[in-house]
Amino acid sequence: MLAILRKEFNAFLNSPVAYVVIGVFLVATGLFVWVFPDSSVLDYGYADLQTLFNMAPWIFLFLIPAITMRTFAEEKKAGTIELLLTRPLTDGQIIGGKYLACLLLALLALVPTLLYYYSVYQLGNPAGNIDSAATVGSYIGLALLAAVFAAIGIFASAITRDQIIAFLVAVVGCFLVYSGFDSLASVFDGAPAYYISQLGIAAHYRDISKGLIDSRDLTYFLSLIAGLLVATRLVLQSRNW
Repeated sequence: MLAILRKEFNAFLNSPVAYVVIGVFLVATGLFVWVFPDSSVLDYGYADLQTLFNMAPWIFLFLIPAITMRTFAEEKKAGTIELLLTRPLTDGQIIGGKYLACLLLALLALVPTLLYYYSVYQLGNPAGNIDSAATVGSYIGLALLAAVFAAIGIFASAITRDQIIAFLVAVVGCFLVYSGFDSLASVFDGAPAYYISQLGIAAHYRDISKGLIDSRDLTYFLSLIAGLLVATRLVLQSRNW
């Protein structure tokens, strides 16, 4: 699996994909956090990074499918998938290596945003007047969100040989899992609305962003990731190309 991880990650670094993804993510989040008057922390008057954590999921919704769309679709189209599957590697190792390479690239895009935290920390009155626990929780929530989106993208790439179709399926899938259940819950009231919203990512992401790491939220994310990776393995095992 480590060999696949290194191969895939090096392929990202040797192509424009990694730099475009990180660049677009930083430019987009930077504009919302520091420039646009309706969302700028400088105009908001409070030392927090809520704008970053509100906008990042929507940006990831498009960027992560752009990372994952080539993982299996390109291999199928180029005819190299058969060669890959004849190597002394299990399907799980192949999926795990490709998945971790995509996730690592997505997480790499988050690293420079730590400068946002440092800047807001220093801008607070007094300096350090920021809810660090909520910020850490929000970063953990973003990492888990990226992990789910990457799993959706890997699955979408496994079911087709066309990268554009894989991208579109992944975007739709990420949108439905992230926001679809909240939209559906808004139609109902009371307990039904609550339970429907709990089926989606957004409710669990909001809970973790408060700085309270609940085992139920972690179980939700990990179960969803595991289920998607198992589904991807079943697709590969079908060998219907």
